[in-house]
Amino acid sequence: MVDYTLNRRKFILGTSAFVTLSALEAKGLPFERPPKNIKVGLIGAGWYGKSDLFRLMQVCDVNVVAICDVDSRHLQEAGRLVGERQRSGQIPKLYKDYRKMLADNQFDLILIGTPDHWHARQAIDAIRSGAHIYLQKPISVDVLEGEAILRYARKYNKKVQVGTQRRSTAHLIDAKKQVIDQGLLGKISHVEMCCYYHMRRNGNPPVEPVPDFLDYEMWTGPAPLRPYDGLPHGGWWRTFMEYGNGITGDMGMHMFDTVRWLLQLKWPKKISATGGIYVQQEGKSTIADTQTAVFEYDELNCVWQHRTWGGPVDPEYPWAFIIYGDKGTLKGSVMKYEFIPVGKGTPIKKDVVYEKEKFPEDLEEPRIELHTAPATRQHLLDLLSAIEHDRPPVADIEEGYISTACCILANISMQLNRPLRYDPEKKICTDDPEATKLLKRPYRTPWQHPNLA
Repeated sequence: MVDYTLNRRKFILGTSAFVTLSALEAKGLPFERPPKNIKVGLIGAGWYGKSDLFRLMQVCDVNVVAICDVDSRHLQEAGRLVGERQRSGQIPKLYKDYRKMLADNQFDLILIGTPDHWHARQAIDAIRSGAHIYLQKPISVDVLEGEAILRYARKYNKKVQVGTQRRSTAHLIDAKKQVIDQGLLGKISHVEMCCYYHMRRNGNPPVEPVPDFLDYEMWTGPAPLRPYDGLPHGGWWRTFMEYGNGITGDMGMHMFDTVRWLLQLKWPKKISATGGIYVQQEGKSTIADTQTAVFEYDELNCVWQHRTWGGPVDPEYPWAFIIYGDKGTLKGSVMKYEFIPVGKGTPIKKDVVYEKEKFPEDLEEPRIELHTAPATRQHLLDLLSAIEHDRPPVADIEEGYISTACCILANISMQLNRPLRYDPEKKICTDDPEATKLLKRPYRTPWQHPNLA
């Protein structure tokens, strides 16, 4: 017999999920009632890994079987919090090595929320174990890692939803339907994308002993082993190119992917970029504090710019895209969009959709991005629907590969100080063997690059 005795918190979780699903259906957003008892695992139980898992648990009665993290404090906290939220009250099995977690269990779905340098290796190993994947962006730190994830996903017929949840953001879906698809912009020949957040952590912390609760060797994995100078959590790792793709590959990838989705763009014909560390030169950080990249299509340039110093061009759109057409302009961000017509047309403006009343537990969660939570829930529901109906999810791995790779190519262009033309079929930079060599980063022994597998 099923036990219907629920505490207040679990009752709220269950009823709020039903209300949100009904609301999605009423809005005409893609929606399926998800199946039950999906066996789920989480690799990377820090801030965003837990956040993604909690959003999934709000909309689907999953069975979180196991969690993995190299930080025992993260691991124990995640296990406790998941146990409190699961209807069964069961605390998941806890692991420090994701390979043992995959070997010991059979999963339907794996969520990956580790730092970027781990994404490709863990995604491929999880796919090969038989699981579908929810993979945080960027999907890789080099171009050929991303191509390898795509190849394995197709070989094993597994769905991979990339965490580019702007594709599931209600007000941006509205912008696509009401502005882009209706042709209100006219001929589109220029796009600007930007991020002016002061998010580049810098400084010169001293080298210190690795704490007992952190397996720093495993945290580093295939990346270069830097001297330990404090916990890498909380964004310190993002300030090093050793572990990611800089701000272009982090924030720029989101906006470029959004623009590609809105305008139905694939690979650009040419990519060029300039920039470097122009202002914030006093610390250890190796990512650019200033960068401009141009992604060229036929009669269309998509221009990215970031600065981690100074002020934004438009304080209302510090992280945003602006699409210019001959009949109007579309400004968009995670918080809102507005259509500004040329001439006598009617302006349109929509704000982000919150779900504070439907999911009151969101208000109790530390560090939650309230404006992003609804999009993440819808993104996860779309993945479950894609698995159920054997169709590509809205942020399919091929789309994540293109967006990630283009931002990496922009970084390579900046490094070499010349434009690049990438051939995704031949997997080369055309007429540029030096750039082609940079499509794959060396892996630290004994880890093997998936492109060699």
